[in-house]
Amino acid sequence: MKARAVIFTGNSISHEDAKNVLRANYQPPVRRFQLEKFVQKGYKVIGIIDGIFFDRAAVGHREIMSALDAGVKVVGGASMGALRASELDTHGMIGVGKVYEWYRDGIIESDDEVAVSTNPETFDPISVPLVNIRETLRATFSTGIISEKEHNHLLELAINTYYQDRSYLGLVKEGIKKGLISEEKRKSILDFCTGNEVDVKREDAILVLETVKKLVEKA
Repeated sequence: MKARAVIFTGNSISHEDAKNVLRANYQPPVRRFQLEKFVQKGYKVIGIIDGIFFDRAAVGHREIMSALDAGVKVVGGASMGALRASELDTHGMIGVGKVYEWYRDGIIESDDEVAVSTNPETFDPISVPLVNIRETLRATFSTGIISEKEHNHLLELAINTYYQDRSYLGLVKEGIKKGLISEEKRKSILDFCTGNEVDVKREDAILVLETVKKLVEKA
């Protein structure tokens, strides 16, 4: 009998898209005190992708460790899962993906790197996560659309923008307003960022699903 898996997501990848990768019990972004009931129900694999941040209680370290102590495999990546995995990998939590590695290695530290404003009904992100902006600006620089100086200025501007207000349109408009980039570059930068966004969180979310799938198949 295959192990049962539950996945907490909705922001980094939709439930509909996730089901194309793995058949599992999909739940909204995880919040505190939710894991125990799924452990009690007999789920052997838990995938944490998205979770509640800041104003509401986030999933706690102790409840993840309790699940691990009960023999449950817990996989994290992309968002809240990456953050918790970087903190608990030495206790047995499995971390996957670029965002997890960035947190683990101290390249990024703040929770707001992965936080987004979301539609409360669909969980779809309304703002752009900073980790995506980082990689997209890097790609914009690599193509020669912006200089290294412009890249650094725009990244600093994004870092200093409140997470709920982050967008490529807002970033470009504010960059022009502050004289960090020229008006002539508005269209080329915005077109590239919106048309070629490097969606790190989605890529990592798929890695979580693929990892959970392998664990389920082995059980």
